[in-house]
Amino acid sequence: MSETNPSPATPNSGGSLYEKHRKIYAKAVSGLFANWRWVMVFITQAIFYGGPWLQWNGRQAILLHLVERKFYLFGLIFWPQDVIYLAILLMVSAYGLFLVTAVAGRLFCGYACPQTVYTEIFMWIERMVEGDRNARMKLDKAPMSGAKVGKKLTKHALWIILALYTSFTFVGYFTPMNELLGELKTLHLGPWETFWIFFYAGFAYLMAGFMREQVCKYMCPYARFQSVMFDPDTLIITYDPERGDPRGARKKGEDYKAAGKGDCIDCGVCVQVCPTGIDIRNGLQYECIGCAACIDACDGVMDKMEYPRGLIRYSTENVMNKKVERTGIIGHVIRPRILIYSGILTIITVTAGWFLFHRIPLKVDVIRDRATLARETDDGLIENVYTLRVMNTDEKEHHYSVKIDGLDTASVSTKEVVVPSATTTEVTAEVHASPDAGKKGSNPIHFVIQAEDNPNIQVKEKAAFMQPQ
Repeated sequence: MSETNPSPATPNSGGSLYEKHRKIYAKAVSGLFANWRWVMVFITQAIFYGGPWLQWNGRQAILLHLVERKFYLFGLIFWPQDVIYLAILLMVSAYGLFLVTAVAGRLFCGYACPQTVYTEIFMWIERMVEGDRNARMKLDKAPMSGAKVGKKLTKHALWIILALYTSFTFVGYFTPMNELLGELKTLHLGPWETFWIFFYAGFAYLMAGFMREQVCKYMCPYARFQSVMFDPDTLIITYDPERGDPRGARKKGEDYKAAGKGDCIDCGVCVQVCPTGIDIRNGLQYECIGCAACIDACDGVMDKMEYPRGLIRYSTENVMNKKVERTGIIGHVIRPRILIYSGILTIITVTAGWFLFHRIPLKVDVIRDRATLARETDDGLIENVYTLRVMNTDEKEHHYSVKIDGLDTASVSTKEVVVPSATTTEVTAEVHASPDAGKKGSNPIHFVIQAEDNPNIQVKEKAAFMQPQ
């Protein structure tokens, strides 16, 4: 985009409805919020890059193993049957986002969104190689030369290396990292690993290196529906027009108030540091990602001019319209909407935590033999045949006892099942009962599977025992 604020899109002589893209040269900024942004970059990337290397009981601590169809999370093992926990995680994430947005707008976008985080890292590399805003603008306008080509190639090479390492780490959450490293050393990566490494790297390189603000402005749906989650008491980044206008340049120490000017010196620094290229002085816009770079930049200018800070600040619509005193912002954060979001989030989290804590690491499926519903044995008993699929979701091997409940004289041929840790074992179980047990037709029974070393690990699975008519 342009060096200052881009002008609104206007139809050109050819009748186009779209504005021509103009490259944004965001200026580096320092300050409180910039420091917090880098803290979040460090925390999120330490978790992301470090996660696949953590070990737990001799295996990868965090692993969504697609081949084995298991999700390892430290001491917990989830199976496809545990999809309810994924649904709960999505619900918690959604309500958490609603809560954060209702309190402080697009705080997630400005500090923790992957698009923002990787754009920040890519821009840092760009500044290290090509220089800050003015130097990059000068370099792009300069004619092609060896120095220019060298800087561009260096920048893009570093971007590609970072994108490839990021994608390799991402795939390491789905294929065990030790296997992935072994395949990489021998250059025998599997087809799906190869595809996702280059696919993910390509998108990281494209979105963080080139598209940047276009992702936030045009591709991200959050920017479009964020307004319905805002209310007049939501903390947003605002410019104080009553204090700042009329804008105008002046010298330091000049009596600007006598000249009828406000505190804004119209330097344009708030626009130059904005990663989406907007002018916050025009009011809240959907392109604003809440990164607070303009606050840091404006506070720096105010310090140099020896004016009070806060010309651009976090505030609310009610405060700006003088419906609420500035000192009462925090009191208005706790409002019915926030209490409802907080209550729902707490209920879901506590309930999910309780079920997860009391989760039984055993799952059993009973499949009856459909070839023969029932048959009479040589000793005059009625026999039904079942397949027991016993799934041990614990970290250690278990010996399970097998019993039958619900039908007099019924007994089962398989008395014990041994299942190694995090595996599934199938056994054939023959259930016998006397011909006069129960009624003719279907009789409800239960297979009782219990760990011999822990009576709390027990599952009762319903089945049907057929008596011949």
